[in-house]
Amino acid sequence: MARLTLCRGLLGVVAATLVAPVAAQDDSGGFLEEIVVTSSKQESTLQEIPVAVTVVSGEELKLSQVQDIKDLQFLVPSLRVTQLQSSGNTNFLIRGFGNGANNAGIEPSVGVFIDGVYRSRTASALSDLPNLERIEVLRGPQSTLFGKNASAGVISVITAKPSLNETTGSASLTFGEYSQVLVKGEVNGPLSDTVGFGLSASYNQRDGYYDNLAGGDPLGELNRYGVRGQLLLLPSDALEIRLIADYDDFDEACCGVANLLNGPTGGAILATGGNLVPESPFAYQGYYDFTPVNQFETSGISAQVDYDLTDTITLTSITAFRSLSRFDNVDIDFTSAQLLDPGTANRTETEIDTITQELRLAGATDSTSWMVGLYLFDEDVEQQTGVLYGTGFRPYADFLTTAQSGGNPFTDPSPLDGLEVALGLPAGTFFAPGQGLLEDSTMDNQAISLFAQIDIDLSDRATLTLGANYTEDEKDVVFDSTGTDVFSAVDLVTVGFGGLFSALTGGQPPTPANFAMFPMQFAQAQALSTVPCTAANAPLCNSALALTPLQFLPPNVDFPNSVENGKSKDDDTTWTVRLAYDVSDNVNVYASAGTGFKATSWNLSRDSRPFPRDQAAIEAAGLNVPNLTYTTRFAEPEESTVFELGMKARWDTVALNVAIFSQEIEGFQSNIFTGTGFNLANAGKQSTDGLELDIRWQPVDSFQATLAATFMDPLYDSFPNAEGIGGPADLSGTQPPGIHEVSITATGQYTFELANAAGFVRGEFIYEDDIQVIENTPASVASREVNTLNASAGLTWDNGYEVMVWGRNVTNDEYLLSAFPSVAQDGSFSGYPNQPRTYGITLRKYFD
Repeated sequence: MARLTLCRGLLGVVAATLVAPVAAQDDSGGFLEEIVVTSSKQESTLQEIPVAVTVVSGEELKLSQVQDIKDLQFLVPSLRVTQLQSSGNTNFLIRGFGNGANNAGIEPSVGVFIDGVYRSRTASALSDLPNLERIEVLRGPQSTLFGKNASAGVISVITAKPSLNETTGSASLTFGEYSQVLVKGEVNGPLSDTVGFGLSASYNQRDGYYDNLAGGDPLGELNRYGVRGQLLLLPSDALEIRLIADYDDFDEACCGVANLLNGPTGGAILATGGNLVPESPFAYQGYYDFTPVNQFETSGISAQVDYDLTDTITLTSITAFRSLSRFDNVDIDFTSAQLLDPGTANRTETEIDTITQELRLAGATDSTSWMVGLYLFDEDVEQQTGVLYGTGFRPYADFLTTAQSGGNPFTDPSPLDGLEVALGLPAGTFFAPGQGLLEDSTMDNQAISLFAQIDIDLSDRATLTLGANYTEDEKDVVFDSTGTDVFSAVDLVTVGFGGLFSALTGGQPPTPANFAMFPMQFAQAQALSTVPCTAANAPLCNSALALTPLQFLPPNVDFPNSVENGKSKDDDTTWTVRLAYDVSDNVNVYASAGTGFKATSWNLSRDSRPFPRDQAAIEAAGLNVPNLTYTTRFAEPEESTVFELGMKARWDTVALNVAIFSQEIEGFQSNIFTGTGFNLANAGKQSTDGLELDIRWQPVDSFQATLAATFMDPLYDSFPNAEGIGGPADLSGTQPPGIHEVSITATGQYTFELANAAGFVRGEFIYEDDIQVIENTPASVASREVNTLNASAGLTWDNGYEVMVWGRNVTNDEYLLSAFPSVAQDGSFSGYPNQPRTYGITLRKYFD
């Protein structure tokens, strides 16, 4: 709550500034341009629309050297973007809320729309988009107008339409650090008086910055290209048709993972021929036994038709077909020990085909503006995943188990050898190369939304907005798994029982006849077979249970089955109420409340397991398999609510936007990596109270500065089934890791004339306070504070030539993007370091 006290104090400062701009307008010479937004699906200006939205213009994106949506977080403090083990596993968070990475069954809480078309997975939104007009970031639930997957916010990307007046274009060439070469080109113009076209293409290649000391390619590379074409048709004054087709291809090795804490398994990695760089997260080097593969293609076509039925009523249709194809294979132990088979170390192949259709009717009268609409969504997901053991896993497991049992791992036989003999298995059966787990899953998703919104002018200065959305979402899921990990299927309780029975009976074998002959010893052995050994209770315990942590890939139950039908059907009505009032021609205030909705998310990872509530039914139906664990198949829907007070003020030289909000999500869908897979679960309730401040100041024509800040007080109100440090934990009443209480972005830009050239110098500073990175990794191991500086400068000549030099993270700020318990390395932790300093030069030519 200390942060909220700071926010209240800041409000006083904000109020005091409301008078100052008026006195500063006389001879300043500066004048802020109007910023157009379409975040309400109707055109307005940033200062007029009573919604918490940040707008970044295409010019700002160019001067800031923002190359894709991930870099947008450096200009929007309420937005955080995290890229994990592959280019496509990118997660967007707004006001601390968001999920969706690392699992094709989980749709994001932050909806990404490009030219009005929903991108259902973040991988399909990553692109070197050309000819950007602006990007709008809407903060808080937006389900009323944007449907089921906007419970945390929306990122709306708007590209420029083709021109019908003249042919224009540009070509640029960028050279950057790590041998980066970025080529972009675009041209657009009229084909006739009523038809315009646009064509663009980009190619982006950069070597990796994270060295593989085992001799493979560096990680963190870029290797992508894309093409985009569009047609704009104006058959009449009442009809506009915009057709867009795009294709992007990525083939990259991403991303570097550092050892944060080298636990007791580190010695086993070294002893079995592997290596790692211990506890040096920003050395930007590691050991990998193969180069990761991250390949994906995304493509689509869309058609937007706007038809003026009358002077005041417009019909809009947006139809889109999109496809996403991915192949990832990652060395998930992040060492050079060949614990996993390089060909299928963590292989994932994903195909997602999406069809969307939006119809809306908008109109206005003298005192109202209104909109009604229909949204249809149809998506098919197919995924094949696999993880198989490599040649190094058995020696690694032998070393760990021998050391754990008190033996000499370099000379003594492993307990695994003895267990194989006891079970009558050939030597080397456990963890043989090629054993593991393969899974095939499909998900068919259909959804429909009906929405309506009306703005009612209560007076010349007051407007009431009422909106509602009804969404129905259905998913049908099929999950098939094939487990060949022999050791993970061994019932260690039964193994221990046999040994205990023999010990208690003086060496009698565990046979039915002996069970009848020695009933007391039988009962005692049964009771002791579930008791792990400690220094205090040995030998009256089951020593085999010490091997349980090595049962990484236990058998699973496929579904649909007689207990689990693999179906979910959700529906919800969300709403928006907002009252806006123009205090003066320069200042307006608003109060709003609204709700958001996100449908059930299914776990399509290897940790998709039956719910504990289904255990009795699973066993009664005869579906039980050895060592079956019970966690979750899916996370229930999440529902968000926000209350907000805001002010928007604009004078000639200053624009000031303030929002105070209280936002919560019931049933937040948490997806945390546990060291061998993901735990998908609903948090009972997560809330955030905060303040957002956005100031844009242009005292003279040649200088503009911005200051954007977000202050938040996040809380897990209820999260009893969380994945904490070392296992399950109750995080209720604690601060959610990964959410900064203070985030500040400041920019300054100076423009000047030099002979026949126009020049600029620009700087950006990003600050985020120190936080724990993630729930299941200690803050002492993984914390994050950001103090990043970006800079750029350039000249543009009258003949259309332009040169720009730029630097990203010029102070080489170091922080972690995320962290996790190391894979199959109990007691160790790993993390993703941020990208180091990069710099470059961009040459551009404009044609007209």
